[in-house]
Amino acid sequence: MPGLNVNWEDYSHLFREMSIPAKTLLLREGEISRKAYFIRKGCIRLWFNSNGKDITFQFFFENEAISSIESFRSGQPSVFSIETIEPSEVLMITKKNFDLFMNVVPGYKEYVQDILFQRLAHYSKLFLSRIRDNPQKRYADLLKNYPHIVQRVPQHYIASYLGITPVSLSRIRNKIHR
Repeated sequence: MPGLNVNWEDYSHLFREMSIPAKTLLLREGEISRKAYFIRKGCIRLWFNSNGKDITFQFFFENEAISSIESFRSGQPSVFSIETIEPSEVLMITKKNFDLFMNVVPGYKEYVQDILFQRLAHYSKLFLSRIRDNPQKRYADLLKNYPHIVQRVPQHYIASYLGITPVSLSRIRNKIHR
């Protein structure tokens, strides 16, 4: 995990390396999150069901960690599902090992706190964008600020993330690329 000065060999026994195929559900909405993942390679999405429709909430890529953090910390059922989009290589850590790691690695609590603040800022921007910006502006911002998402994620997930239909996304893409 970038950003920490840690001898990872000392703690490798706390993590399990996993190769996960694309379209694998790592956590189902309503289950309790007992694992967190650090992505070495691949793409994973966080999503929820709204009246029978998948709504993608966030994408995660290399060198990012993912869990249903509220469920992971509280033991309450998750309001999200977690699913791989691409074949992924991850380091998995259980809740028990995460708590141990958190308490023995100097600076790790602050590191996690920084990540949580970054995620909160991302969610705030996403929330405001949904209220303030039209779909074309949201897509233009995605292209500008997160081009890797547009390059790696299937269009129907991007449409879901933007809060529009795939047909609307196709129209917006054609309009922008003219």
